[in-house]
Amino acid sequence: MLGDTEVVPSPDPAVSAVRSAVRRFLASADAVPFAEAPLVVACSGGADSLALAAAVAHVAPRRVRALVVDHQLQAGSAEVAARAAEQVRRMGCEDVRVCRAEVRGPGGAEAAARRARYDVLSQESPDDALVLLGHTLDDQAETVLLGLGRGSGPRSIAGMRPLSPPWARPLLDTSRVTTRKACSALGLEPWDDPHNVDPTFTRARLRGEVVPLLEEVLQGGVAEALARTAAQLQDDSDALDALGSRLRGEAHVRDELDTEVLAAWPAAVRRRALREWLYARGVPELDDRHLRAADALVGRWRGQGPHALPGGFELRRAHGRLRVDDGGHACTAGATGG
Repeated sequence: MLGDTEVVPSPDPAVSAVRSAVRRFLASADAVPFAEAPLVVACSGGADSLALAAAVAHVAPRRVRALVVDHQLQAGSAEVAARAAEQVRRMGCEDVRVCRAEVRGPGGAEAAARRARYDVLSQESPDDALVLLGHTLDDQAETVLLGLGRGSGPRSIAGMRPLSPPWARPLLDTSRVTTRKACSALGLEPWDDPHNVDPTFTRARLRGEVVPLLEEVLQGGVAEALARTAAQLQDDSDALDALGSRLRGEAHVRDELDTEVLAAWPAAVRRRALREWLYARGVPELDDRHLRAADALVGRWRGQGPHALPGGFELRRAHGRLRVDDGGHACTAGATGG
């Protein structure tokens, strides 16, 4: 009888929103090639990663491994990691591992912790896995602001990509408010990292001071607008990168680049061709300043000498070609002839 039919309650709207975001990502064209890949969820115990883990465990339960990273930066971090792991197990995820990260190296605590976290996730994930990260729309907005403030160029302002294998970010269109509401609806108890409100950390100040002020001054919608800007720049960068690859192929002559071919293209495309070529030649850690100086050997050629590059390399122009030399080798006389 109709009156005896069991009514299954609908999930909370926030829970549905997070699950839908995961489903959309897994069904997206970029993710389709990974349809059979195992899924690894990186979980810190915070609201974002707990909500993500719960959604993935619901949507694709047989493919999931969870990695809880203990950065060992605060007293009681082992207990925090253990609580997070237990909550993920209660979601039905059987393969849950707690991994300790060794945080050290240059660049400050934030950068060192990020490197250590990614190192652990890489080491503990299967080679063919997608590693799902709990970055949200709010994280994306903060990343865009950091790129703007540092003058890092369009690649940085474009923020984080939903998929940059093996890293996947299904929640870049989902707010922190939504992930916290989802945790509450599911009875999960997220950990609030005190570093997230510590004003000694740049991102924490952006989160607690800058973004709220912008929201007030611009009357709301700032995080969404910054995320849209990132998406637009990603599309533009993809198009310019494709043209840069094409140009590199057209200008390439026996490990050198033909400056006449390069000069016929806009500077934005030339710099992308140069970046791809220089990386292929083994030059590390290029930034916008290096690329603009390299491009000056094409677009503003006045017979100048070689340009120093990271890693002890030198870029020089000789006889209408660009070539990369190990900095330990002396440049021959007359090498600046264009």
